[in-house]
Formats: sequence, structure tokens, C-alpha cells
Amino acid sequence: MGEMHVQRRCAFALLVLLIAALLVAWLVQRSSPVLTVGIFAGSNWGVPQGEPYAVIDRAIETFEERHPGVRVVYVSGIRREDYPEWLAAQFLKGEEPDVFLLPTEDFELYAARGALMEISPFVERDAEFSPELYDRAAFQNGQKDGRSYALPCENMITLMFVNKTLLAHEGLAMPPLDWTWEDFCALSRQLTKDTDGDGVPDQFGYYDYTWEQAAAANGVRLFREDGTASYFADPRMEETVRFIKELEGTHAGYKVTAQDFDMGRVAFRPFTFAEYRTYKPYPWRVKKYSSFEWDCIPLPAGPSGGNITTMDSLLVGMSARTQRPELAWSLMKILTSDPEIQAMVLEKSHALPARRDVIRSRAAEEIFLWDAGENAMTATDVSDAMSAAVTPYRFERRAEAMLYADREITAMIEKPPPFHNALNRLQKEINAILQQ
Repeated sequence: MGEMHVQRRCAFALLVLLIAALLVAWLVQRSSPVLTVGIFAGSNWGVPQGEPYAVIDRAIETFEERHPGVRVVYVSGIRREDYPEWLAAQFLKGEEPDVFLLPTEDFELYAARGALMEISPFVERDAEFSPELYDRAAFQNGQKDGRSYALPCENMITLMFVNKTLLAHEGLAMPPLDWTWEDFCALSRQLTKDTDGDGVPDQFGYYDYTWEQAAAANGVRLFREDGTASYFADPRMEETVRFIKELEGTHAGYKVTAQDFDMGRVAFRPFTFAEYRTYKPYPWRVKKYSSFEWDCIPLPAGPSGGNITTMDSLLVGMSARTQRPELAWSLMKILTSDPEIQAMVLEKSHALPARRDVIRSRAAEEIFLWDAGENAMTATDVSDAMSAAVTPYRFERRAEAMLYADREITAMIEKPPPFHNALNRLQKEINAILQQ
């Protein structure tokens, strides 16, 4: 009995020690610093994505290795379309994450309302960090009034889809990467025709190319950065409107549709790089645009500009109310500038990495070749297009001003008055909207 009593006492003591150890471990975990992250599931660019948390999970693992005792947590399952409402609600409750993703179109809202911590001091004093890691436009996407509030973790540009099968059928070669408006108009004129003899065109040069894309390619900046004035009377804008009118004339009045494009009847259409990466490789190519061969090249250059596109970014910022700004900055750096994490952006998503040296790496070239085979644009070509890109307009009344401008410019193209007078009037009207 004495021996059994001793065994029971030992077992009880061991149980008490185990419970105590678990309690201590739980208390230590509860007392450990916690960094919260706001993130959504899926792609920011409207395409399928198979591993939505691969990049953030690896970034968190790297962060926790470098900061023992600090935990990083996030809420999973938030859809991209629900994320803006979720993030706004967190801010209203005062429970916003320390670090959070921010699409370019939402940046102005949060920066203007003081919700974002200014990170310029971190940028200026951190010897391990340099804005030179990024393309100019990408870094500027996280700036307001010359001060930094966010960093890019993913980038996106628009390219021109080319239906190679249609060109080959007409005995035409792929345009060069430095093609121009003149080339674009000439090809659209050659390609637009009635192939079945019913008197109606059924093959076309382009679809979904906009005057805004043409303006960027002609070196036009339509608005002052702070959104207080517009520049629609710029002579380069008159060149743009005349070009769009000429280009639309190549279709002989027919309104091309998405169905025309999907059926392989259209040679050119602007595409995001994400769509290129998604639908070019197997198996997606068997599900979409599989009836013809295609590739992508830069948008055509205007006479006063170049092969220029707009650079969109998925940004990372920190809350102005975070209690752990140094830790938040460390996680932001890992997400946006760590070479391994940035390489994963290219590998695991359909976005472009923020670090420009990653897109020029040997691994990037291999991904491009594996994805597309004999493609028109190499990783270096895409990097060059990113370097030439410009920032989107982000001021508060942008949507209202652009809606008005689009209606007026469409009317100019359809029933043109003297372009110069019309654009002068439009500039005054837009300025009145901006100054309300």
C-alpha cells in the first residue's frame, strides 16, 4: 500500500507540474507582443489564384524568426470584394490591424484622413532600406504630397493582347515592341473587313482601347497631383482625341463587342499582366482564348510620348494608431522588399513583384519561358515597361471628373467641334468640378 501511495503522489505531482507548465506557456503566449495584419483572400487583380495565403504565411514565418516572441495574426477568409468594407469597419471600431493591404484606389481615402502612419522617417533612417528597390511609379503610389505612407508589395501594368492567328491569316507580322499610333491605325485599317460578304464588317482591329490609355501613351498628365486643376487643353490631348477619332474610323462605324473578341475576330485588346499570366499557360489556356494563338506587347506610343502604361499597386501600410510601429515597419519591409518573399509574389500569384531586380532575375526569365514558351515579351521587356509606367490619378473627386470628361470626349469624337476650343471648355468645366 505504501508503494502504491507513493506512486499516486508522484503521478499527482507530475500532473500538477504539467498543468502548471501549460498554464505558464499559455500566459507567456498571451503576454507575447501580437502584430495584427489585414489581408484578403485571392487576387487583387480579378483573376483566379490558387494559394491566396502562401506569400503572407511565408512573410510571417520570416518575421517571427527574426523577432522571437512576437506573434503575427490575421483573419482569414475575407474576400477581396468584402475587404474595403471590413477594413473601414475595423477603423470605425478602433480595432484596425497594425499592418494592412491597401489597393491603390483606396490609398487617398486613408492617407487624407490621417489613418496611415507616415513612414518617411522610417525610410530615411533605415540603412537597410532604399526606395531605389522599386520602380519610381510604384514607390510614388504610396506617397501623398511627397511624403510616404505605404509601400508597394505587388504591381500591375496593362499590355496589348495580340491575336497572332488573325495577323498570320492576313499575312501580317507581330508589331515591334516599340510600335506607334501610326502602326496601330494602319493595322486596324488593314484588319477591319467583311469576310462573309454580307456587307457588314465582321473582323476588326481592336477592342476596349480607351482615350485614357492613349493620353498616357502620349505623355499627357490630365490632372495636377493634388487634384485641384486639370490639363485637358494640353496640345498633346488634342493629338490624342484626333488619334482616337481616326482609330475609331477604321471600324467603319461598327461597335465591336467582347463576343467579337472572344470569337477571335479582333486583333488587339488591352490586357492586364495578371490576365496574361493567368490565361497564357496550360491549363487555363484551354478554358479561355483557346481557339487562337496570342501574345502581349506594350501599348502603342503616341508621337509626344512613348510605350507608356499606368502602374497600379497593391500597397502595404500601417495604422497611425499602432502601438508597435517598429515591428510594423519590419513586417512591411519583409512583405515589400525581402527578395524571397518578392520572388514568391511572381511565382505564387499573377502579379508583378514590387522589387524591380526580382523581375529581371534568372528565375523570372524561367517562369516567363515556362508560362508562355516562345513569347513576345521577356521578363526584361516587362521590367522596361514598368520602368516607363506612370502613376494613376488618386485624388478624391477623380471618379466624378473622369466620368464627366469621358462623356464630353466621347461626344467630341462622335460629332467633333473644333478640338482646341472644345478641350479648353472642358478644362474649365473640369476645374469647376475639382474646386467645388
